[in-house]
Amino acid sequence: MMTSDTIEAFRDAMRGAGIIPPAVIHADGQLHRFHMEGDKRGRKNGYYILHQDGRAAGAFGHWKMSLRSTWAATSSRLSYAEREAFAELVRAARAKADAERRAEHEARANDARAEWVRAHPANPAHPYLVAKAVKPHNLRQIRHALIVPLYDAYGLLWNVQRIQANGSKRFRTGRAGGLFSPIGELANVARLLICEGWATGATLHEESGHPVLCAMNAGNLPPVAMAARTAWPGAELVICADNDRHTPGNPGVTKATEAAKATGARLIVPEFPEGADGSDYNDLAALRRKGAAQ
Repeated sequence: MMTSDTIEAFRDAMRGAGIIPPAVIHADGQLHRFHMEGDKRGRKNGYYILHQDGRAAGAFGHWKMSLRSTWAATSSRLSYAEREAFAELVRAARAKADAERRAEHEARANDARAEWVRAHPANPAHPYLVAKAVKPHNLRQIRHALIVPLYDAYGLLWNVQRIQANGSKRFRTGRAGGLFSPIGELANVARLLICEGWATGATLHEESGHPVLCAMNAGNLPPVAMAARTAWPGAELVICADNDRHTPGNPGVTKATEAAKATGARLIVPEFPEGADGSDYNDLAALRRKGAAQ
């Protein structure tokens, strides 16, 4: 029988793994999703499953952070039959959750595709493009917002990012991991550059002529690089890091290094003069323009 002490022990296990449990825990053998602190409003990347048939056991995790743990009510080992029954329960629950997430992503993707269709080619005089000194390339625009398309390696559009005139950025709710915004021709690719932000990618493409995949953030560099290695196996991959030298741990270089090691890609990092601001290749280009004008 499930007791409050058992549920509290399950909560303690979640906390010990760095997951703040939801206010209510249902011990019904079903997979439950919940909002994780720090995630965007409306996202339910946390999950748990807890059953009380025989020995109480459960599992929990955080999809976004790839955390996954199992738990049993006593310290003694589960029997073979208990392990098999619980493993099957977890597999079925995860399969159901994955199907729900796929359906949710498809619905969100349809909304993003409809927005993309409504948009018109971006105005080269848009304040953000002028500030970054780049061309619009494949961007579109709705009123004052630039629309940045986000594709998978199969060429399917799943999401968009909106960039306002003041430079503020926001993704639509939906799939984001492993998606990228391409700039340049992706047929018969010999060298493929991978970077973080769209403006950085536009600068890299305009200066090098090579196609670029914009991962949109540092954490997405490794999955985008892995997708690129699969989709363009013959291409030379070059990871163009943001040099977040003023941020503890330098996440731009850290994640870019991880992506390069995972795919055998080259890694390049922008180097700035002593005392200069900036972190990416667009910032570096702005410094060169400033120096040339003086």
